[in-house]
Amino acid sequence: MLNMVFLTNSWLSSFNQPGLCITTAVLLHYFLLAAFTWMCLESVHFYLALVKVFNVYVPKYILKCCIAGWGIPAIVITIVLSINKDFYGNGSHFESNPFSNFCWIEENIVFYISVVAYVFLVFLTNTAMFITVLFQIHSVKSRTQKRSGFWKQ
Repeated sequence: MLNMVFLTNSWLSSFNQPGLCITTAVLLHYFLLAAFTWMCLESVHFYLALVKVFNVYVPKYILKCCIAGWGIPAIVITIVLSINKDFYGNGSHFESNPFSNFCWIEENIVFYISVVAYVFLVFLTNTAMFITVLFQIHSVKSRTQKRSGFWKQ
């Protein structure tokens, strides 16, 4: 859906309908945040599968993942819309070409907080999970090598 909204964004902004542009920008923002949220959930799942291998039963795990994957971006969008719906709009860059318009976040501070900071937090989480998994794999490998060396002796 992120790709579909992104590809139709310029065309939809050419209609010069503020409501349509705000809706398009909100959908684009939501699906972008949802994509990064699901990427973060994948790293958490990776951690649970490779580090916390045993006794990791989480009741209704998929339901909880879906609520987090679709709900957290919805909360961010709701907060931005509740503050001011005019944060979203048609940011035209070139007046001569009507297809150069793009519906997106018009306020820089809102963009940096609701997109850049969000993506940065996902990046930090993914990096932490990745490093933890690497340490776990390394420790399992070193324990296995010690055991095989013991049996060889």
